[in-house]
Amino acid sequence: MSLKQPKMVLIDVDGTLVDSVPDLAWCVDEMMRQLGYPVWGEDRVRDWVGNGVERLVRRALIGQLDGEPSDEAFEKAYPIFLALYAENTSKRSALYPGVREGLDYLKAKGYKLGCVTNKAAQFTLPLLKDLGIHDDFEIIISGDTLPKKKPEPMPLLHGAKYFGIDPAEAMMIGDSKSDVKAARAAGFQIICMSYGYNHGEDIRNYDPDAVVDSMAEVKGLLEAAA
Repeated sequence: MSLKQPKMVLIDVDGTLVDSVPDLAWCVDEMMRQLGYPVWGEDRVRDWVGNGVERLVRRALIGQLDGEPSDEAFEKAYPIFLALYAENTSKRSALYPGVREGLDYLKAKGYKLGCVTNKAAQFTLPLLKDLGIHDDFEIIISGDTLPKKKPEPMPLLHGAKYFGIDPAEAMMIGDSKSDVKAARAAGFQIICMSYGYNHGEDIRNYDPDAVVDSMAEVKGLLEAAA
């Protein structure tokens, strides 16, 4: 499918703008240590990230992507993780290469820019501020801004309404099947990053409109768009 020129762009955070796994993995392993469990390491945690920290904690407790720990185990672990992550939101995280160039291009061209993530606001806002990109966005829609989050279309439609833009003239930039599902349900176009957090699966399996290796490549796609 050839891309159409959008009027607004909403961008995901984890796995798209920011490699946040180093902080998340550190917090997971420290939580496990405090509970007296074996640690998992960054490579294992990388496959579990992408659906919010509650889901991440549940996966860490059972050591796999699908399934549920006991309520007792989760209720003990979750507050430990939240306290750790509040202090370690951005100590080890970094922007991916090309992100600054991509954002500068989108701003220079006058696209309306928003951020949409499943990460709670208490973690999203400090992370974006610490990495110097908070002020690039006119709206930041976090995982607890609305009653529903991605893959539901609500956050994306909220962004379109905020800017007064028809969803058919909107674009999402993300990295996961959750982003693709949300975009399709909302009627947005969707560009995905090849490097993000999609539980070890190739994002091309979910048929986004385009896949790029760097945010800097978005310029070429949009300049070629009709």
